[in-house]
Amino acid sequence: MANREEDEAEALRLFSSVGYATEKAEEYAGNRKLRPVLVSCIHESGMAASSEKTRSELVVRVATKYPDNALVHREEFLRNYIGTGKIKKDQFDAALAYLGNVGDQPIDWKNFEEEHGVGVEVSPGTISATVEEEILKVQDKLIAERYHYNANPLLPKIKARLKFVDGAAIKQELDKQIATLLGPKTEADLVKPDKKKKEKKPAAPAPNGAVPAEAGQPPGDRLPASVANGDSHAAEANPYAFLPDPRENHRVLTTVNFSDGKVWHLSNTREKLAEHLKETGGKVITRFPPEPNGYLHIGHAKAMFVDFGYAENVGGECILRFDDTNPEAEKQEYIDHINDIVHWMGYKPSKVTHSAYYFKELHEFAVELIESGHAYVDHQTAGEIKHYREERRPSPWRDRPSAESLKLFDDMKHGLIDEGKATLRMRMDHKNENFNMFDLIAYRIKFVEHPISKAEWCIYPSYDYTHCLVDALENITHSLCTLEFESRRASYYWLLHVLDTYKPLVWEYARLNITHNVLSKRKLNKLVTQGFVHGWDDPRLLTLAGLRRRGVRPEAIKNLCREVGITRADTEIPLHKLDHHIRADLDSTSERVLAVLRPLKLVLTNLPEEYSQTVEAKVFPGNPESATYPVPLSRVVYIEETDFQETDPDLQPKGPGKKEKFFGMAPGKECVLKYAGLVKCHGCKKDRDRILEVHGDFKPLVAGQKLPKGVLSWVGQAVPGREPPRFEARLYDKLFKTSSVAETGDDWLEDLNPQSLTTVEGALATPRLAAAKAGDKFQLERLGFFCVDPDSTSDKLVINRTCTLKADFIKE
Repeated sequence: MANREEDEAEALRLFSSVGYATEKAEEYAGNRKLRPVLVSCIHESGMAASSEKTRSELVVRVATKYPDNALVHREEFLRNYIGTGKIKKDQFDAALAYLGNVGDQPIDWKNFEEEHGVGVEVSPGTISATVEEEILKVQDKLIAERYHYNANPLLPKIKARLKFVDGAAIKQELDKQIATLLGPKTEADLVKPDKKKKEKKPAAPAPNGAVPAEAGQPPGDRLPASVANGDSHAAEANPYAFLPDPRENHRVLTTVNFSDGKVWHLSNTREKLAEHLKETGGKVITRFPPEPNGYLHIGHAKAMFVDFGYAENVGGECILRFDDTNPEAEKQEYIDHINDIVHWMGYKPSKVTHSAYYFKELHEFAVELIESGHAYVDHQTAGEIKHYREERRPSPWRDRPSAESLKLFDDMKHGLIDEGKATLRMRMDHKNENFNMFDLIAYRIKFVEHPISKAEWCIYPSYDYTHCLVDALENITHSLCTLEFESRRASYYWLLHVLDTYKPLVWEYARLNITHNVLSKRKLNKLVTQGFVHGWDDPRLLTLAGLRRRGVRPEAIKNLCREVGITRADTEIPLHKLDHHIRADLDSTSERVLAVLRPLKLVLTNLPEEYSQTVEAKVFPGNPESATYPVPLSRVVYIEETDFQETDPDLQPKGPGKKEKFFGMAPGKECVLKYAGLVKCHGCKKDRDRILEVHGDFKPLVAGQKLPKGVLSWVGQAVPGREPPRFEARLYDKLFKTSSVAETGDDWLEDLNPQSLTTVEGALATPRLAAAKAGDKFQLERLGFFCVDPDSTSDKLVINRTCTLKADFIKE
């Protein structure tokens, strides 16, 4: 007991000395779990004599939030960045995410500093000018509405341009410039504008004992303003915090409006909810329900991030459910692929199910619908249904007696009616403004064998009929889907209500759209089947198989989803933002290796013909403790052809405007062959305008000598006179020329980028790269991040460029 009290007292003195308020210091000292960690962090930060408040607060956040997998870097991070104040408060979370991605791997601290703007100072003039530019864009509206104008949406736009500036400084400058533009507030500015309230229709009692509407909106619609408006930063710590507990599913889930003025306020009865909670134990249960009619793309990655991520976040379960109700489009190949990709992304389903597992229960529900007068057998064609729907006219068979529909439905089940001659439709509300309430189809006849149920059935349920019922059968607590399904919410709950089942909470979020790409399965299928790309896993596609083949890791995809957030704001993400996360992830995990894509022969003329030695290159050059690998050096080596110019542009007269420096090789200029030595070029050999080889004198590196800025990648001959191993490099660019492909309409295929794939033959590899296997990832120094392609054989190495080393911003 005495020792514990002494530890608390000692910790209290330390916490007070570094600036924590008395109340906080006592709280931290009394927390047995936090106390020793915080003490260690304070000492590691070198702040024992400091009282700077912001730094002290960040040390606490390190003690509570620092990723366990990166503990080897904690002391260096605290000492060099927190203790010195180099990391600002608004850079902290991104810095921890970076460290978590690196884990216990070596860190390139220079890259870390560049990514987070360490040491970057943005002048007040730059802040002022940027704020002024954004105000000018809305100036007319701002002057018209004066202080009633909501200027808050300007803040994230300015912050995006001034990413290393504190948000408080931006807000202060924005308020200042608005005040300068508008002048002092008048009495009119102080009067709150009237908010027009919509008149609510009186609620009509709903059948089956539905609970009357409570005050406010349904939980599925009650979102924090920050989330509803697309700002995910407000809930970065827990992006799922706004989703209600399963025990709240007795509240109103949705409101269904009918064409005759009737309104249903639908919820679970207390009895239904109690029965559900007894079966689930109050645990959150979500589902990821892809249709196995193609390969998954990056949009599905966001759905996984939402479905699996939410369940993991709250200790719940997520079911992988195949929505396999259309056997014409579904294949075992797609089922196998989806299973593979879900596990590649790092998710573990609590169980794997198929809608086909419930075909018997779904059929029983259909019979119940017919018997209760909520469904009928119809003989209209698809064209007739569409025409009647547009005119809000009922089907001629809508009032068919239930007994007759039961007999016909049984004939459909036993294959006695031809395909296309009958459907089972739900009797909903054919005059409803919401077309998803227009007597949707529940069953179709299809004489097609199913991948799971084989030839057992010849009638198959529709998505609109199946999805909600299987959600109920599987006790799903949160049915999470993208915004295009929002209009289906009414039909979802209508069906569950008339069948008196448990009702999950439905909530919709914005899908993930990325520029210069298509994510429609129909369009992806066309690209694949018509040969515009080389299969579903073509690295130019944003299918998850294509991204994996290109060398992208799941962590980068998840980081993008985390940044985009779970919002209802429908936006298109720039392609370079995806590349940024790929680059940040690979930079910390990819081993470096030397290679040359477009080789130019360099003869080191002062070395003998038979000269051969081995130099040691670093696997992680930024790490002094990095492992090394051998690289052969000979009289003949190869450099990138772009690293030589016959005339050094730096020695030529400069025209107007800024010119980029050339750090490559030119006659009379000295450069470094990385890890090997210095080369001074003294000429070249040509065939007309074509340069055949470059000549230079070589001298080894000497410790402590000042080196020229030009550092070249190279490949030598393992045996003098024998060419280095060759490989094929595939360089990928954006698939479509236009940013928003959807805007190109029916001519979208004409927008394909003919330079989306460049194949480079005859590239040269060092022995280490030549021995690589499919899936191995490298950074070819100065060339980009690459991954070995499955097309590689024992006779031919093929590598794909995952992304470039620097951002290549696309001008929209």
